[in-house]
Amino acid sequence: MNFSFWEQDSWFTNIDYTVIGSGITGLNCALRLKERFPQAKVLILERGLLPNGASTKNAGFACFGSLSEILDDLGSHSEEEVQELVQKRVKGLELLRKNVGDHNMDFQLNGGYELLTKDDEELFEQCRSKMHEINRLLKPIFKEDVFSVRKNGFGFENIQEDLIFNRFEGQLHTGKMMSVLLQKVQASGVKILNNMSVNFFSEANASVEVHTDNFSFKTKNLLIATNGFASQLGLSEVKPARAQVLITDPIQNLEIKGTFHLDRGYYYFRNVGDRILFGGGRNLDIQAEETCDLELTDLIQNRLEELLKTTILPKKEFSIDRRWSGIMGVGEKKKPIVKQVSENVYCGVRLGGMGVAIGSHVGRELADLME
Repeated sequence: MNFSFWEQDSWFTNIDYTVIGSGITGLNCALRLKERFPQAKVLILERGLLPNGASTKNAGFACFGSLSEILDDLGSHSEEEVQELVQKRVKGLELLRKNVGDHNMDFQLNGGYELLTKDDEELFEQCRSKMHEINRLLKPIFKEDVFSVRKNGFGFENIQEDLIFNRFEGQLHTGKMMSVLLQKVQASGVKILNNMSVNFFSEANASVEVHTDNFSFKTKNLLIATNGFASQLGLSEVKPARAQVLITDPIQNLEIKGTFHLDRGYYYFRNVGDRILFGGGRNLDIQAEETCDLELTDLIQNRLEELLKTTILPKKEFSIDRRWSGIMGVGEKKKPIVKQVSENVYCGVRLGGMGVAIGSHVGRELADLME
């Protein structure tokens, strides 16, 4: 590709920081870089027409972990590590709300609920018996009890009679959130190039050469914020994890309001106005869902519809408006990877399905690695 003098001079000369990925992490990283280094030249490369991983495809949960998830985390993490994870998610949500504004992304604090299936009676009793202990663990963060038990007042069927309620969980409009973040980043002077896939990069002479599908250029520092696609750039600690989602057409007299975690968090749903957004099912075929392909499968989509009919909306007529998928970044540990990879290459990845909550914080941490 042959650039004019003007193009080369304005976009690809003397670049201080190049960020790969224009999702929540990448945009917050760029904002923080311009805050710290106002005169720096910052460029973002995005593989998609829109942010192409999970940032514009997620369910819009402003959450930090259900009770069963936190209990599960305590099986492989210390109490201090779990506290730190939750604290980072809470701080990330606070930063997101500050950057975007609650009104601008339709943020609503309607609370979150965990539903356990009829077969999960043992887990439900474990959650009930450990609730006081987890509330004590989280009290330094929230200053109040987080979890309590509530009756099923939504008409759900084929689940345990009681629900576990989280008063601090919220929901937001993902598209509006990302639109505001993109506007703020561009207004700060950061340039964003879309439809730009990075194939590989190489380091030499205190700079990084970035090789895309069509051309290459040099940058002083490269910051990888691609999360689910990080393994394609050599970060083997991160695995892609596809999440499939659907949303119904408007449903008359829908009384479901809030965010909901079903079957140990393998499924999740919420209201979007008078619609139900429903996703999950990765546990039906974990290996097949460890992919970067933004496709849909009959296995998971059929299961989502079945659960809508039998559990979530058993007495309601509904139709499906739209289906899609997004790519998360997961690994053996829940803690995000924010580190220097080599002399001039850095990364902020492995958000573990908590990108809405933790992406802002990880982006800021990534930018703060710069000296």
